[in-house]
Amino acid sequence: MILYELIDFDILRVIWWVLLGVLLIGFSLTDGFDMGAAALLPFVGKTDVERRVVINTVGPVWEGNQVWFILGGGAIFAAWPPLYAVSFSGFYLAMFAVLAALILRPVGFKYRSKRDSQSWRNGWDWALFVGGAAPALLFGVAVGNVLLGVPFHLTEDLMPMYDGSFYMKFLGLLRPFAILSGLVSLSMLVMHGAAWLTLKTEGAVQLRARTLGTYAGIVAAVTYALAGLWLAVGVDGFHLVGEVAANGPSNPLYNEVARGGSWLAAYGERPWIVIAPIMGFVGIAMAVLGLRAGREVSTLLWSKLSIAGIISSVGLTMFPFILPSTVDPDSSLTVWDASSSHQTLFVMLVMAVFFMPIILAYTAWVYKVLWGKVTEDEITGSGHSY
Repeated sequence: MILYELIDFDILRVIWWVLLGVLLIGFSLTDGFDMGAAALLPFVGKTDVERRVVINTVGPVWEGNQVWFILGGGAIFAAWPPLYAVSFSGFYLAMFAVLAALILRPVGFKYRSKRDSQSWRNGWDWALFVGGAAPALLFGVAVGNVLLGVPFHLTEDLMPMYDGSFYMKFLGLLRPFAILSGLVSLSMLVMHGAAWLTLKTEGAVQLRARTLGTYAGIVAAVTYALAGLWLAVGVDGFHLVGEVAANGPSNPLYNEVARGGSWLAAYGERPWIVIAPIMGFVGIAMAVLGLRAGREVSTLLWSKLSIAGIISSVGLTMFPFILPSTVDPDSSLTVWDASSSHQTLFVMLVMAVFFMPIILAYTAWVYKVLWGKVTEDEITGSGHSY
């Protein structure tokens, strides 16, 4: 027997579907507080020193947090090539906007303090705000569009084609439900950023972060609930028709898909997945209470739980769909028909088992070394701060 045949092909597909979710959650948990803190920068920092305090809470770690973003993109490319081809071409302008916004962050960190000019520094502070708020919003908009379905179809040779010019226009992504999903993402990450600043700062900055984080948490809970209600009554779901061949080839056109009903029917078929939205709501509630009470470590942990729950709820609700098609449901991509080969997934799993513990250990060591609060005295007395 060939070594990779020791693990069933469909089991490997599910494992890599789970790992993709883990990478997305890992990115949101780490780089998410970077984006949230940047979105809060102009509002929690009223003086130049206060804003430098905020920047220095994320400055030493943001670059390492980007590893999760790179790993997520790499996993999509290698484990789910049809998903990479369809999503990256259809969401091209949105992804370009995200990358442009993310580029503002390292440039802002580098050049903000190069000139002793208030207008110069204010300009870069707002650039950092955009670099945090825009990706947080657009990632949620992308998720909303995935839930709605996108207008593509696959040719006989599996080339993705988009109908009309819908996805060639950035504004076409800004459908009402997608915007609501973007608000869920933005408010969730702003709350997460506030929890991080509560842990890493003190005084006026910490107090403002607690206040704004509380408001953001309330908005996150309300918008998340509204999104769930909208899914129940206003968004068509997708479902497979007939049996899917076990260990079948990765060709979406071999399966029959129907559109109709509700995505939330998944909770009747797999009641256990209700744990994900429960985690989302409980995490938000406890994070808000922690922010109001001034708790630090536990608040950040509850915020992380809420993010894990909200992101998991999307994946578990849609399973086995990854990217549904509105114009040709049979072209929809699922866990069972959009993966790389059996051997490729096995080799990738071996590499993941080897390298993921190293990444996690290194990340934990970095945060241990950088543990502690960033103070104004430290900023004004150090020549190495941002």
